[in-house]
Amino acid sequence: MNIKETNETKIVVLGGLGEVGKNMYCIMHKDAIVVIDAGVSFPESELMGVDYVLPDFTFLKDNEDKIKALLITHGHEDHIGGIPFLLQSVNIPAIYAPNHAKELIAVKLQDRNIRYDNLFVYTENTKLKFKEIEVEFFRTTHSIPDSHGISITTPDGTIVTTGDYKFDLTPIGPMADLYKMACLGEKGVDLLIGDSTNALNEGFSNSESVVDETLGEMFDKCKNSRIIIATFASNIYRVKHIFETCYKHNRKICIFGRSMENNINISLNGGYIDHKELLITPEEANNLKPNEVTILCTGSQGEPLAALSRISNGTHKQIKLRPDDVVIFSSSAIPGNALSISKTINKLYLKGVKVYTNNYLADLHTSGHANEEEVKLMIRLIKPKYLMPFHGDYRMLKKQADIGINCGIPKENTFILKNGDTLLLKNHIITRGPSYSGNDVYVDGNRIGEIGSAVIKDRQIMSNDGILVVIVNVNMKKRELLIKPNITTRGFILVNENEELIHKIENKAEQTIKNSLNDSKANFASLKNDITDNLYPFIYNLTGRKPIILPIILDIKKESSN
Repeated sequence: MNIKETNETKIVVLGGLGEVGKNMYCIMHKDAIVVIDAGVSFPESELMGVDYVLPDFTFLKDNEDKIKALLITHGHEDHIGGIPFLLQSVNIPAIYAPNHAKELIAVKLQDRNIRYDNLFVYTENTKLKFKEIEVEFFRTTHSIPDSHGISITTPDGTIVTTGDYKFDLTPIGPMADLYKMACLGEKGVDLLIGDSTNALNEGFSNSESVVDETLGEMFDKCKNSRIIIATFASNIYRVKHIFETCYKHNRKICIFGRSMENNINISLNGGYIDHKELLITPEEANNLKPNEVTILCTGSQGEPLAALSRISNGTHKQIKLRPDDVVIFSSSAIPGNALSISKTINKLYLKGVKVYTNNYLADLHTSGHANEEEVKLMIRLIKPKYLMPFHGDYRMLKKQADIGINCGIPKENTFILKNGDTLLLKNHIITRGPSYSGNDVYVDGNRIGEIGSAVIKDRQIMSNDGILVVIVNVNMKKRELLIKPNITTRGFILVNENEELIHKIENKAEQTIKNSLNDSKANFASLKNDITDNLYPFIYNLTGRKPIILPIILDIKKESSN
């Protein structure tokens, strides 16, 4: 739907509400739109065959001529992962990203053979202007370098988005720019769009330097063992102090996992990580003493195809576990991944290796998102009139709204929205606007949006109850069934072991087809419908299962003999 040009500023949320992932929203003033972030989320187990979940780009397609730029807060997948798909669907005149994110985006586009020449780097000192929309940036602390919040000013007021952030007074990387945040607050901010991911956690989050100390202690404790560390590939500051720790302990580093390799290469080239000389090949790692090697790999979430999962299964071609190995999970479980992680850990224990995970005894991980007290600090620095919690499940959004109310924001000035909702900013006053499509769009291989809920439902049925194919040979002209229907199945029953059941289904299908052919108006469509409608309840009564029934009708015309 093309929005009619009006004077007020519109905030349109396309993704990132009621979920952790696919962050994307737009600021629109008159005939100019700036888009902030373009993320993906990864499918839950019930989304069979789906590779990624995207926001619905319909709003952007309908208003393509108004788009001026895409602004990126930082380089995590839930903020940049949707860019290749967005560029295939919508014309984006320019993308502005901090340096590290820009390099990650360039790799993504190259992998998909997408040429894009308007990818620009911004810094915290950059100022942009698109007609009446003015943009500036401020540095934040997160688990990836070059993370920023964004301030957008229009004639109607100022909107600030935090991006993903935490407050760490002893960070591994640069300090957040508290002064600039405070200056924005003093100048006057109408709406704060704030990260809600860890709003439910009390207090302050641990500093990344605490993890640094713990890892150092672990290396001292395991000085005679080969150490295998699984962490998030994008947690560059964690990777940075793993490099520093290995350097202090005279260990070489072998990397496994494509995303880990990409992130580390970009970070080494960009100067975010030092000690490139520590990197070795798998062959070198296998020939060195255990106390001289650290293996850094993906798979901290139990992903079946990730390096650590293959190592734990014994199926990795280059690395085999040794009895005195030590495996460290420098990560926390993303919701929904606990079972997969537990399976991987159990396999590692069965191999006889020692496993260390993040717990109250050992700080092997800290989040890059703000806890409750840090959310309060952000609100106090920015001093917004209105608050829109962002980036989180409903309970997280609700908690941040409650925190805002406790910090003096009137309850009626907090907005808990859902994807597709809008806010209208007019003369520093915010009201709710109309809603647009906030549906999920599925990516299956190279197909974007072609897989809908009906296909997913069919896949779920097939996974549970299988498929039953009915092959029918008929002569439609003579209204004649030529031979008994042939029944074959996949994922339903074994035909050879259930001959009696198959015969019953064949007889029912035969009876149904003959009855249908007696109707002079019968055609292929009605014949298929009759087979499906009659076999569904029949099979369910016999087996208690509902396989997908696929009739295949072959019209065979008999030739008259001379």
